Amino acid sequence: MSQLILVAGPYRSGTGDDPDRIAANHRRIQQACLELFRAGHLAVNGEDVALPLADLAGSTRVGDTAFDEVFHPVGRRLVARVDAVLRLPGASAGSDEMVELARARGIPVYTDVAEVPAA
Repeated sequence: MSQLILVAGPYRSGTGDDPDRIAANHRRIQQACLELFRAGHLAVNGEDVALPLADLAGSTRVGDTAFDEVFHPVGRRLVARVDAVLRLPGASAGSDEMVELARARGIPVYTDVAEVPAA
C-alpha cells in the first residue's frame, strides 16, 4: 500500500549555516523523497513546503524571524497528516521532534528507505 511519508533529516544542523552545506543536506532529503517515490510512495519534506513560505513571509536568511515563523511549524503540521516518517541519519533537533510527534501518533518511523514496505 502506498504511503504518504515525511522525510526528516538534518537541514541546518552541523552546517554553521553555510549555504553550500545546507544545500547538500537539502539535496539528501530530496534524494530520499525520490527513492520513496520510485518505490511507489509519495514523500514530502518540510523544507520544500516551508522555504517558499518563509521567502514570502520576508525571510532573508536562515534562522531569521520570518524563517522561524514557518520552518518547524510546517514540519509539525505535516507530521500530523502523514502515514509515516523516514528519519535520515545525522544530528537534528527538528528531525528528532518530528520522530517524537510521529511516535506519539503511533505511526511508523523508518530509519532507512529499505525498511519501508513495498507499495
